[in-house]
Amino acid sequence: MFALIFAAWLILNGRITLEICVLGLVLSAALFWFLCRFLDYSLEKELRFWRLSPLLVRYLGVLIREIVKANLEVLGLVLSPELEPEPALVYFNTDLTSDLAKAMLANSITLTPGTITVSMEGSRFCVHCLDKKFGEGLESSAFVQLLREMEARDRKFGRKEAEQA
Repeated sequence: MFALIFAAWLILNGRITLEICVLGLVLSAALFWFLCRFLDYSLEKELRFWRLSPLLVRYLGVLIREIVKANLEVLGLVLSPELEPEPALVYFNTDLTSDLAKAMLANSITLTPGTITVSMEGSRFCVHCLDKKFGEGLESSAFVQLLREMEARDRKFGRKEAEQA
């Protein structure tokens, strides 16, 4: 986070001089200290984020691919005079354990055209689908598989860090 704050400082200044760099380092350090002290931020959380970043990039790629696929399916459904949409509410349970992973899944479903996450209670999701075929396989989608992988990697690194302490 410190590096990102400093990089933002340099970008917003538009030029690099010794004075700008020194002032940027001081201000970035002060802001980073504030984040750690008052906003419950820690170096451990930052390291966890960077360890998960390759999976987050893959997740973003899968999300974009699924959005494009769903856009084409919705377009085909809307433009086809013989296809009649069959809206449905789909309920499913997930084995995701973290609230962040569940929220990412709910948001990914909602971002995908033709589906909206209506509710999320514990591990149970309710999703409204423009057509019932859009709701097939939600519980084992690529989103869920990547989120499981992220949770597993996070647990693995969390155990290693606990053992080292």
